[in-house]
Amino acid sequence: MEVCLVMNHDYNDLIALFNGLFEETEGTILVRGEDEPIYLPRDESCPHDRVIFAHGYFSSALHEISHWCIAGVERRRKVDFGYWYRPDGRTADEQRQFEQVEVRPQALEWLFSEAAGVRFHVSLDNLNGAKSGNDQSFRQAVWEQAHRYLDRGLPARGGRFLAALLAFYRRSDQFGPANFDLAVL
Repeated sequence: MEVCLVMNHDYNDLIALFNGLFEETEGTILVRGEDEPIYLPRDESCPHDRVIFAHGYFSSALHEISHWCIAGVERRRKVDFGYWYRPDGRTADEQRQFEQVEVRPQALEWLFSEAAGVRFHVSLDNLNGAKSGNDQSFRQAVWEQAHRYLDRGLPARGGRFLAALLAFYRRSDQFGPANFDLAVL
């Protein structure tokens, strides 16, 4: 008989894992926000860089951590890594730009989600705006990038966080390329 494990996905676990790995080594903490997610570099009000995720949402935390894991030193010195962000309602050209920036973090988020045992959803984040043309091409790009990470390795901080998730959720034996099927995106 197969036993089904039900996991509790508490954002506080992500905070503990992330801060345990990166507070001292990188000077960065994960923080539950009350509003939209944002990255804030250290300043006179706080001695830490802050990855702030939205409303205690587990998936928001994984997404924001993904962006942080990819950002280089210079980007981590800028609010929201120096990226422009236009809310829902972007033009088709703005949506294409958004998707280009989002492929790598969403692929990394997919790996983190699988490691934690939560469902990943590709996000085009533009419900009321223009379409970029082909949503399937964005999904394909995320899938391809996820497999590149699996084949060639993750950014260093991403690899450390993935290993922590796999250990915490005890999913190392269940994790591999077969989990990343384009059909589920």
